[in-house]
Parts: sequence; C-alpha cells; structure tokens
Amino acid sequence: MTTFLKKTRSSIIFCCLLLSTAVLALSLTIAPAQAAKQTTADHQKFDVLKGPFKVGPQVTKACLSCHTEAAKQVHKTKHWTWQFENKKTGQLLGKRNVINNFCISTQSNIAGCSTCHVGYGWKNKTYDFTVEENVDCLVCHDRTGVYDKKKLREGKDLNLAKIAQNVGRTSRTSCGACHFKGGGGKAVKHGDLDPSFEAPDAFVDVHMDADGLNFSCSTCHTTDAHMVTGSRYTPKAKDVSGIDVPGKGDGSRATCVSCHGERPMKDEKLNDHTDRVACQTCHIPNFARGDYASKMWWDWSTAGKLTDKGTPFSTLDQAGNEIYNSKKGDFKWQRDVIPEYRWFNGEVQYTLPSDKIDPTKIVEINRFLGSADDPDSLIWPIKLMRGKQPYDSGNKTLAMPHTVGKDGFWKTFDWQSAITKGMEVADQPYSGKFGFVETEMSWPMAHMVAPAKEALGCEDCHAKNGRLGDIDGIYLPGRDSNKWLDMGGFGILALTVLGVGFHGALRFFFNKRNGKEA
Repeated sequence: MTTFLKKTRSSIIFCCLLLSTAVLALSLTIAPAQAAKQTTADHQKFDVLKGPFKVGPQVTKACLSCHTEAAKQVHKTKHWTWQFENKKTGQLLGKRNVINNFCISTQSNIAGCSTCHVGYGWKNKTYDFTVEENVDCLVCHDRTGVYDKKKLREGKDLNLAKIAQNVGRTSRTSCGACHFKGGGGKAVKHGDLDPSFEAPDAFVDVHMDADGLNFSCSTCHTTDAHMVTGSRYTPKAKDVSGIDVPGKGDGSRATCVSCHGERPMKDEKLNDHTDRVACQTCHIPNFARGDYASKMWWDWSTAGKLTDKGTPFSTLDQAGNEIYNSKKGDFKWQRDVIPEYRWFNGEVQYTLPSDKIDPTKIVEINRFLGSADDPDSLIWPIKLMRGKQPYDSGNKTLAMPHTVGKDGFWKTFDWQSAITKGMEVADQPYSGKFGFVETEMSWPMAHMVAPAKEALGCEDCHAKNGRLGDIDGIYLPGRDSNKWLDMGGFGILALTVLGVGFHGALRFFFNKRNGKEA
C-alpha cells in the first residue's frame, strides 16, 4: 500500500509539473498580446499630469516626480547619447559619429535629425545632455497615437495633458514612429521595418501578426533600466547562451535561438544547418513584404535640378514612390526583395569621416566581418543599400554636407557651401574640392519572419543559380562541382552499369547452358 501511495504521489507531482510547464509556455505565447493592456496605475488619476503643459520638458518634470530614476537611466542609453564605442574595433560610433548613404550625417543637421531623438531641444553642439527634463518620455510611451514631435517643435497644440494621462508601455506604433521611417521616410533605411508593422498579418511577420502572437517590439528587444537589447553596431550574429529562461541569463531575446533553441526543427537534417546558417536566412525569404517598397538606391549626384521657374520639384512612379527630389536626387525602390547573403560574426567595421577611401572603387560605408573559416560566423541575409554621395576629392574622405536650415543644401542647392559648412561643424578638414563616389551599406535582416510554409526550400540554395552563389569558402552540394570528383563519380557510375550488365550477361549465359544440358 505504501508503494502504491508513493507511485501515486509521484504521478501527481509529475502531472503538476507538466501542467505548470504547459501553462508557462502558454503564458509566454499569449502574454505579448495582453501586456500592453495591463498596468499598475491609472495615469488619469494623477493630478500632476493634468497640466496645463505648454512644452515637453514640463511633462517630463511631472513624470519624474514619480519615476525619479528614469531620466538618469535614459541618459546612459544609445537612444539618448547617439554615441557608442565598439570595444572590439576601437571605433567611436553612434549617429553623432558615423556616415551613412541616405541622409549622410547628423553633425551639422542635428536640428532636423533630432526629431527622432528621445530628448527635447537638441539643435547644435552646445546641447546639455545632463538635463533630466530634456528627456522626452512621450515619444516612447504615448498610447494615444497623436503625439508628434515635429508638430510640438512647430508650436502646434497637441494637448500634452491628455497624452501624459494616457501613457503606457511601448508599442509597435511608438517604436515605429522613428524606426519605421528612419533615413528620411517610410522604408528608406531598413528593408525589414516599415509602417506595415503597426498592424501586420502573418505574411508580413509571423511573430508580430496582429491577429496571432501579436508581439510588440519589446517582446524580443527586452529592456532593463531603459537599456534596450539589440544593436546595429554590435548585432548578435550567433547566440551564445541558448534558450533564455525567464529570470536567468542576460534577459535578452534579441536572437531566434533565445526562444527556439539550437535545433528547433523536426527534420534533423535541417537542424544540421544551424551551426553555419542564421535562422533568418531561410525564414526571411524576402524583405519589403508588406505595403511598402524599400529604397534600394539613392543618388545624391543628381540633386539640385530645378524647374524653369527655378523651383525644386519631385517625381513619383506609378506606385506613388518618389523617384526624384531636387533636394535629394534620384531613388530606386523595390518590393519583395531577395536579400543578399554574407558571412557574419557580429562585428561591423565602419568607414569613419577621417578614414581614407579609394574613389575608384565602391566605398563600403560599413563592412560585415566574418568568413567560412570563422566558427562564430553564420550566413546572414542583408539589405545592401547602394547609392552615390559627395566626397572630398582632395583629401579622399567622405564628405558631410550641411543640408537643413536656411544655409543648407535643401535651400541653397550649392554643394560647395553645403560641404564647407558641414565639414566645419564636424571639425573635419576640407580641401575645397569635391566629387561623388558610389557607396554601399549593409543592413542585417531580422524582421519580416515568414510563416514556416514560406521558408526557403533546399533547392533555393542547393542549385547552380541558387541564392548562395556569392558565399565562398564552402562546398555547397548542388551549387558546386569538382572536375576530378565529378569524373570519379561518373566513373563509378559507369563501372556500376558495366558490372551489372556483365553480371546479367553471365547469368543469362550459364542459365541457358544449364537449360540445354538438362
């Protein structure tokens, strides 16, 4: 009887553990859809948020009366500093220091670029990054959908009190206010982020499907003390910690493996690919999958054309995409783009303002490091943004033109003055001579994860004209061939055929002879 009770108790305990595991798994699945609706406070009941507020810092002061440490935390983040030191490469990066091939540089254009800064009042180099009330709480925590920083700068009435009383967790919309429109417009910079993500379906992204899992950005990009996981300067090319159990590890879900593990598929042959191929390579078959084409080419060299009346103009294609703008030059857009593929180990090398370039070659604004010989490297999908931009032809460095304001290129259409002004503000030497050079910039694909049925099949890569044609350092069956190996294979096949034929002939001969003797 005692043995029976022990076995029964063990069975009950096992069933309880199994049930609790199932509940935990279910909670992790449905929590993202519910998290935005749950809160511990009704901000409409706080008198301090009833205003009236004339400017943003007044709202922040009210927020800080309760959230006393929030501004100090924000001040330590890249969202605030726009600066980051890559300790592996020794490069000082961040928006304040790098050059890109869309809007080019922020240094002299900060009055316009800082519309996407998480602070108020940043217009020039004299900005005080230590003032706590300069932190913009609403840009991330607005839940009304009406907060518009540009309108606020222009002095338009946004009813700040109402917005302040309706703050909450970050959302796809609040994150997307900047990240869906980075680079000067919708789907310009990123190939896998655009306004389609405000309410995507499963085809656009299986995790963020508004009618499915309904992930928010923070579901994967987890946050601690306002530090958001994930970085384009030091992205995680390969997960090193495995499944991220809540309460353990580094709290980061910014990799696929963090949730799915190293061998997530039922087919073990497919699982054998995970040590060399990033999950995204198969599961993001195309980017720009939603309602927006992605900008793939930006040619600044054609900017400055005016009408007969001397006024700037723009031209749209049949889909409504801008293909020419007097301020910015020519553009090319594309939808459902097949990514390009690179070996990537998580290290990114940037071409900085002081770095010498070779104008006879395509200049890599950034370069993804990695190789087949590097065990930390995986094959990754990327968007390769291409274009032409100004450079200092005397010093052989990339130029940083001044574009915004009355004295910027967008008003004067004078490249010489724009480059002179921009380089001066950036404390960079300028020879007085400029030209235009072709550039390219790499962006890793991590969003727009397709449903499993849309993932790549074997033939997409293992073929003569497959997707991985530019991937070197490995022998890829179906794509590659070896003269001697092929000759050996055909030789073995020929010998096999001959052997079978000879064997059959012998059997026929002996059977016939034995039949005659009988």
